[in-house]
Parts: sequence; structure tokens; C-alpha cells
Amino acid sequence: MAEGERQSPPDSSEDIPPAAQNFIIPKKEIHTVPDMGKWKRSQAYADYIGFILTLNEGVKGKKLTFEYKVSEAIEKLVALLNTLDRWIDETPPVDQPSRFGNKAYRTWYAKLDEEAENLVATVVPTHLAAAVPEVAVYLKESVGNSTRIDYGTGHEAAFAAFLCCLCKIGVLRVDDQIAIVFKVFNRYLEVMRKLQKTYRMEPAGSQGVWGLDDFQFLPFIWGSSQLIDHPYLEPRHFVDEKAVNENHKDYMFLECILFITEMKTGPFAEHSNQLWNISAVPSWSKVNQGLIRMYKAECLEKFPVIQHFKFGSLLPIHPVTSC
Repeated sequence: MAEGERQSPPDSSEDIPPAAQNFIIPKKEIHTVPDMGKWKRSQAYADYIGFILTLNEGVKGKKLTFEYKVSEAIEKLVALLNTLDRWIDETPPVDQPSRFGNKAYRTWYAKLDEEAENLVATVVPTHLAAAVPEVAVYLKESVGNSTRIDYGTGHEAAFAAFLCCLCKIGVLRVDDQIAIVFKVFNRYLEVMRKLQKTYRMEPAGSQGVWGLDDFQFLPFIWGSSQLIDHPYLEPRHFVDEKAVNENHKDYMFLECILFITEMKTGPFAEHSNQLWNISAVPSWSKVNQGLIRMYKAECLEKFPVIQHFKFGSLLPIHPVTSC
């Protein structure tokens, strides 16, 4: 999608003040492949993709070390993620015959399931307490599946939806944009990587070497936006170990590449063929536009991913209402 097509962020200045809104527990609405049309026409889809693209524009050309405003809500979200991280330390993997899918993950997840609303209540002010049960569902959906002990881009999308909902009720604001990606989402990624490593989680619906990455997608989009118009780092450099080692602390995209090389063995072109192909693209803006198109096609328009997405009052299934 061209940069000019981006939409404005979901704003808290809705016709109905959030406190007067009827919040509901989100539920699945996409049950069959033909239902995908409802999703693509929905207010939820428009708001979700608008949110992703607004953040994409917000981080364009900026390093992770760039100075930005950190609001109280951002600090509280980081504290929430720090709690999830601490629970991993308190829930070590158990001895089991199977190498993958350590069952201790279910113990960790049960704690989140029990505490999610309390955690979200630390971020949401008391006058918006009615929104907590609805928003908390997206947090619970964002950390993987406790039955299959797997994690994939649908879980990542649930975390983006969680942040989008916090914007819609006014907890996060327009001037939090950079911090949402650099501080909150980046911390979320760290916790997810720790979960994946500690409990040897399986990739959900992985396409193997033909997928972009086993677990994530959004940090490649936002990370490529960070690198647009970089004075010397070009797409071809991300397959260069030295360039990655020297710059990964500044750029989300390179941090993702570093994690892949730590987790996988063998030639990069073999274990990450799609990324290898992307390294031949001449500019970061073309990489960014291509990844947005790929995200829509490979994640947002795929029934196996979207069948798990939940819809409520903040991300509704009803068609887009024209102003």
C-alpha cells in the first residue's frame, strides 16, 4: 500500500464517550471461508489496518534509541509486560520426553488467564473500568495457544488489537505512537521470544521456509519503515552478520534477523528464503510497501489466521460506517 493511503489513527473522540459505551466480551465471528468477506468489510479491519499503517508512518526513519515521549500509560504497559516476563522466570520448563511444547507453558498461561483483567485494570483508569473485560480478551489471545503450545502471527495481531483498543478508549493517545512501537511492542517481542525459547513453542500455521518468519510479522513492517532513507544501510545489508551485529539495537528489523540466526542453523538463504529474496529489493520503502501487501495477503486475508480473531464493541464486525 502506498504511504499516501494510510488512515488516521483510531481516535478516542468518538460520537459516544467511551464511558457510555456498551462494552462486550469479544467473540469469534469468522466461522467459514465465505465469512472472510465480512471481515474485510468490517469496521474492525479498517481500524486495525489503519492503526498498523499509522504506526508505520510514525516510526519512519527513526532509531529505537530516538528520544520520544513516554506517557504514564506506556510505563504501565511496560510494567504489565515485565510481570509476564517475571512469571516465566517463576515457571521453569518441566522435564518431559517431547522436545517441543513444554507443558510448563500451560501453568504460565493459566496465571495470565486468571490475572489478565487485574493486569489490564492497572493500565485503564477507573472511569473506564467497564472496558477492562473486553480489552483483556485481546491480551489473553496475544501470547500463544495453551492447548497446542504454539504462537504465530494471529497471536501477534491480537496484541496489536489490544493496543488499538487502548487507543480507541483514549488510554493511549496520538502522541504515544512512537512509544507504542519502540517501548511497548518491542518489550512484547522480548517477552514472546523468551516464551518461545523457554517453552520451545511451535510456530502456529508455519509455512516453513516459505513464510517470512516462524512467529512474527509486524516488526518487519515497522522495522523496515525505521530504515527508510537510511544513509548507508540498504536491504542487502541485513544478510551481512557484521551489519546486523553493529546495528540491531537501533532497528527492530535487524533484531528480528539476529533472533532468527540465533534460533536456526544452516545457510540463511535456505532457512529463511523469503527474507533472503527481500534482501535483493533495492530500497527500504519498496521493502516496506511489499511487506504491507504481503501482511494483508498472508495474514489478514487467510482464514486459518482470522478464524481466531475476536470482535467486540471496540473492534466490531459490522461493516464500515461512512461518516
